[in-house]
Amino acid sequence: MNIPQSELPRVLIIGAGFAGVNLAKALANKPVQVVLIDKHNYHTFQPLLYQVSSAGLEPDSIAYPIRKIIKNHKRSFFRLAEVEKIQPEAKLVSTSIGNISYDHLVIATGTKTNFFGNKTVEQHSMPMKKVPQALDIRSLILQNFEKATIAKTKEEREALLNFVIVGGGPTGVELSGAIAEIKKHILPRDYHDLNSSDMHIHLLEGNDRVLPTMSKNASEKSELFLRKIGVQVHVSTFVTNYDGLVVSTNNELELQTQTLVWAAGVTGDIIEGLKDDVVVERANRYKVDRFNQVEGYNNIYALGDIALMSTDAFPKGHPQVAQPAIQQGKLLGKNILRLLDDKPMKPFTYNDKGSMATIGRNKAVVDLESFKFSGFFAWFIWMFIHLMAMVGFRNRVIVFFNWAYSYINFDKAARLIIRPFQPK
Repeated sequence: MNIPQSELPRVLIIGAGFAGVNLAKALANKPVQVVLIDKHNYHTFQPLLYQVSSAGLEPDSIAYPIRKIIKNHKRSFFRLAEVEKIQPEAKLVSTSIGNISYDHLVIATGTKTNFFGNKTVEQHSMPMKKVPQALDIRSLILQNFEKATIAKTKEEREALLNFVIVGGGPTGVELSGAIAEIKKHILPRDYHDLNSSDMHIHLLEGNDRVLPTMSKNASEKSELFLRKIGVQVHVSTFVTNYDGLVVSTNNELELQTQTLVWAAGVTGDIIEGLKDDVVVERANRYKVDRFNQVEGYNNIYALGDIALMSTDAFPKGHPQVAQPAIQQGKLLGKNILRLLDDKPMKPFTYNDKGSMATIGRNKAVVDLESFKFSGFFAWFIWMFIHLMAMVGFRNRVIVFFNWAYSYINFDKAARLIIRPFQPK
């Protein structure tokens, strides 16, 4: 890997998501050598992936080069590679570009899409966990509009203009709202030969309400907002099959569509090599203690979505969102430095800052510990929080001006089929 030899302890971080990046920042220019490995050369601001999918933002607005993040970190190095296996006895990690040793290993690989074993759905649906996948969805939506203009039958046109989003969590709710805005503001202006009433957006959720992890008030408000902007919400509805044209469900609802976006769940992105009993099978997450140490290993840690830390407040682990990953990454950086100074580590306590979701223009819901609200003010707070959380001043500026332009002009400027999507 051509990493310089050093007398300093080496902290090897696998994954440059929220947890990995914040850990690297916490260890910047400290008496350790940091090696960060990721299969992409950029950090992705995942909460705004849906806006890339719906042509609201270009991908470079929510992606930031990893090397730029650590450019002033004198003892930090980045390698573009896929991790293949951990060898804990030898303190080695095998990757696509060779082996690398470590003194402290941190696993921050996050999650991948969970299709719950349904191979036909996996083959024909569109996941949205990565920037290339978001671009595929954007291309498919725009390609379907183009095909609809030349469709020979009404049935073919309806299948092209029907959009089904599976999963009523924040991702599904936000994407549904964004596509509904395309129907309202873009389709009538760009596609004069299409009837916008032929376009339908269906949101399917297996629980009895959307946003099931948020308050009942947030669920009710968000469903009301969605229905007002034309999204057809189907709760207590599971997808049983999708063959690329027809969606089958548990309650006999059938929908014809050529676009099914799967946002129904995630599973941990586990790396081969650790003992089987350290992985919680139902969640595919590593069991960790209050210091994020993987059970049975005193020099291997797991952070963020891949870590399951059971506490009284969170017996099934912390929510798989950005804040636990950020907070765990920052604390682990401090704890590793405390270990090097022969000081005891501090246990992790999650500071729940609340949760939020946006449903479209002027519409959002926010849950704080003692205050819950919705509407325009919630939407403004949602925008401000997301802008401040982004990595890089340039990205904040670009996203802000894109949002301002879209708000004033009722427009989505990134309606480009740069890379046509080819179905499997």
